[in-house]
Amino acid sequence: MKSLFAVALLLPTLALAQTTPVGLWKTIDDDGKTAKSLVRISEQGGTLVGSIDKLLDPNAPADSKCDKCTDDRKDKPVLGLQIIRGVKPDGDGVWGGGEILDPNNGKTYRTRLKPVDGGKKLEMRGYIGPFYRTQTWIRVE
Repeated sequence: MKSLFAVALLLPTLALAQTTPVGLWKTIDDDGKTAKSLVRISEQGGTLVGSIDKLLDPNAPADSKCDKCTDDRKDKPVLGLQIIRGVKPDGDGVWGGGEILDPNNGKTYRTRLKPVDGGKKLEMRGYIGPFYRTQTWIRVE
């Protein structure tokens, strides 16, 4: 009986973990096929941040730096680079209000994160003005 009670207490925690962007994600390029990196999203000071944990592209140099960045990330190693900043819950399971950096071109975009498919996938949308592009990332953990 005690173990059943303990499981019942854990279920809301497990469900919550799957409906937030917090976790490790495999980023998939715009072609929908090519895995580029692993990004770890975590909560930090009331907002979500995301950093590159691992580069999966065999053509990407392991020691590459963000030479096109124009802020405090300029010339920092891409591995470990914080690419998502300032994301907060917007309601209805959507997270936004922050930004995402594309280390390939140094540009930052307004962002929206939306867990889908029971939290197994993440729709990551980057905006510049009225224009946007969406990638679907896959949860690793």
